[in-house]
Amino acid sequence: MSYIIDRRLNGKKKSTVNRQRFLRRYKAHIKKAVGEAMNSRSITDMDKGERISIPTRDINEPIFSHGAGGHVERVLPGNKEFISGDRIPRQGQQGGSGGGGGAASDSGEGVDEFVFQISQEEFLDFMFEGLQLPNMIKRRLAGNESFQVVRAGISNEGTPGRINVVRSLRAANARRIALTSSKRRNIRELELELEQEENKDPALRDQRRIESLSGEIAELRRRIDRVPFLDDFDLKYNLLVRQPRPRSRAVMFCLMDVSGSMNQATKDMAKRFFLLLYLFLQRSYEYTEVVFIRHHTSAKEVDEEEFFYSRETGGTIVSSALKLMRRIMHERYPASEWNIYGAQASDGDNWNDDSSTCHKILIDDIMPHVQYYSYVEITPRDHQALWEEYESVRTLFPNHFAMEQIVDVQDIYPVFRQLFSQKVAA
Repeated sequence: MSYIIDRRLNGKKKSTVNRQRFLRRYKAHIKKAVGEAMNSRSITDMDKGERISIPTRDINEPIFSHGAGGHVERVLPGNKEFISGDRIPRQGQQGGSGGGGGAASDSGEGVDEFVFQISQEEFLDFMFEGLQLPNMIKRRLAGNESFQVVRAGISNEGTPGRINVVRSLRAANARRIALTSSKRRNIRELELELEQEENKDPALRDQRRIESLSGEIAELRRRIDRVPFLDDFDLKYNLLVRQPRPRSRAVMFCLMDVSGSMNQATKDMAKRFFLLLYLFLQRSYEYTEVVFIRHHTSAKEVDEEEFFYSRETGGTIVSSALKLMRRIMHERYPASEWNIYGAQASDGDNWNDDSSTCHKILIDDIMPHVQYYSYVEITPRDHQALWEEYESVRTLFPNHFAMEQIVDVQDIYPVFRQLFSQKVAA
């Protein structure tokens, strides 16, 4: 049996395997710390590493020890303090508290903490673990960018590394049989005739005929032996071809309300949500495009920089963003070739009867073509007409439409995980 030991070292000359084992062991503590860090970080620090603290009691190895109580009999030497029948208190039951180790506090108790640093890569691994874009399917074949090498039968030409031994030997055996079958048949006929001649009475036996038959048989055997065991013609090779690999192409539409009703705190929470989504898409999906749309009374497609940092504001007409999304879908992202996703953030305020227009656009033009649409409403107030209209959309598309409310910063990461957690197939 072979034992393979991985002795790779990381950049700081530490064992990579030991670190991975440590991270798996304290996975629950790290995930909790990552969730807490997401609530306190600024937007510019969202994807950086983190210092993780683990209480010392949680890193101790399990041991077996005697519990309190029980009856123990011992023989002790004589002394001047105790007589027969006295009870001797256990060590530590009175007097000082014994050995230290905890941090000082006004209550006399404390717990040391073990602190270590996780890298940016590890931080993002824990942050996006168990998340996925729902309902993604393979829409089309890739062009010249993504191929996979597959077996495509047998070829008469190839490199020595791809030779098929079984097929080659089989071909060689078939060739030898085909080239020598008539000679072997002649040998059998001559041997039969030779046997008949040798079995005759010595007086009637033709010695000259016997020698002639033996010579013919020997010549045929020499001709059979001259047939090579393996010829270049027999060699067969495994044929490998490059085949276009089906891949999942997806586009995510990010729709953010930047109207005057969205105060700066609300806009910051919306930016946090979309930045999480953007990091998740960049990290997990290589062929996913992102379309950024900002809207107030009118909607505009913008780049990443303007989406997160522009201070433009105005009134509120949510349908303008949905109309722009619909137009971009039809012009650049046909549903037959793309997995289409949408994520919208708003405070719920909308202009007069525009919410019913949003409902109609979603039902008729967007939801039939998207894989998943998520809506987050960032407000501590009661829901308004837009939420009610979207609830009716969720009723019609329960597996493709999701909506959640965010009240403060602490809700962003849990809501994000709830919207994009892996769905268990029914």
